[in-house]
Amino acid sequence: MKEIYLDNNATTKVDEAVFEEMRPYFCELYGNPSSMHFFGGQVQRKVDEARNRVASLLGASTDEIIFTACGTESDNAAIRSALEVFPEKRHVITSRVEHPAVLTQCRNLTQKGYRVSEIGVDGEGRLDMEEFKATVDTDTAIVSLMYANNETGVIFPIEEAAAIAKAKGALFHTDAVQAVGKIPLDMANSNIDMLSLSGHKLHAPKGIGVLYLRRGTPFRPFMVGGHQEKSRRAGTENAAAIIALGKACELAAQYMEQENTQVKVLRDRLQDELMASIPNARINGGGAERLPNTTSIAYEFVEGEAILLLLSELGICASSGSACTSGSLEPSHVLRAMGVPFTCAHGSIRFSLSRFTTNDEIDTVIRELPPIIARLRLMSPFGREHLKGQK
Repeated sequence: MKEIYLDNNATTKVDEAVFEEMRPYFCELYGNPSSMHFFGGQVQRKVDEARNRVASLLGASTDEIIFTACGTESDNAAIRSALEVFPEKRHVITSRVEHPAVLTQCRNLTQKGYRVSEIGVDGEGRLDMEEFKATVDTDTAIVSLMYANNETGVIFPIEEAAAIAKAKGALFHTDAVQAVGKIPLDMANSNIDMLSLSGHKLHAPKGIGVLYLRRGTPFRPFMVGGHQEKSRRAGTENAAAIIALGKACELAAQYMEQENTQVKVLRDRLQDELMASIPNARINGGGAERLPNTTSIAYEFVEGEAILLLLSELGICASSGSACTSGSLEPSHVLRAMGVPFTCAHGSIRFSLSRFTTNDEIDTVIRELPPIIARLRLMSPFGREHLKGQK
């Protein structure tokens, strides 16, 4: 059975060109890039090239790129650093729809005496900017807001929020894990102080991430010990993965237009056809600006887990939300924050496409999902009751 993979916001396949770029650095060119000899030096040159490629995609300088193990580490490093830089400030701002990498850390801070404000969103998942403006103050150490939501694809007005935060003397961090490679970024003309990205979201391997740190931004390292990354993140460099990420960023820049045209066309056709053929459904965040590859559709009177299991039997891979919260029977915290009705929130399915998604794959989902929903509604007491009411 050939899989149809529409869960790219959870992870992406490693591009074959990316794999070929990294392959020699396992068994042939395996030197430590920190070594003084020529064998390590040739690896260091490739790491430097990768840093330049990442910086180019972000519109940043190479000295602003810190390689980490993942987006979660980058998020943690940014927030912890800000609290050490401003020990007198006891206020942190985030949103109610953040990824657990940020939200869990911020909520843990309340146990240490910090004041944490979680900004709400409207019914389309858009950040409440009026609430944000009223919340940020001179006691705020850091604002951490995601660039684009991993479940709905809704894009936040990050530059506006960053400017407001900086006017109050706070540092501004954005978890841009879902945005990098899908929409253009220009850090040279940005108000953002720190930005997180993760390689496995843009066709690089798992286990590699980046923390962008604007030049001049005060920083206290999360990982200490060695001199790597200019003493900002200690530990022997994951050279093969860093080199892979560099290649992935180079390819992401080349395919950016395709992401925003061809991939978006496929996404729109998928959601439009499904909405036309399945009643009692809604697109979560459909009225907001979204990433071009993401759609979250809520189906009333069915359970998302059951939908996913039946899709999986057909080789179709989708998600009910964040991969980091799968397994929970509770409705998504993102959809709860948006006020999505309970009867819909439990039946929400996220489809996230990539440049490898094909027309035939979309056709298959459009054909197979409607009978699955109809079958599950007949099995549900709420669904049967609703169908009776329609007769």
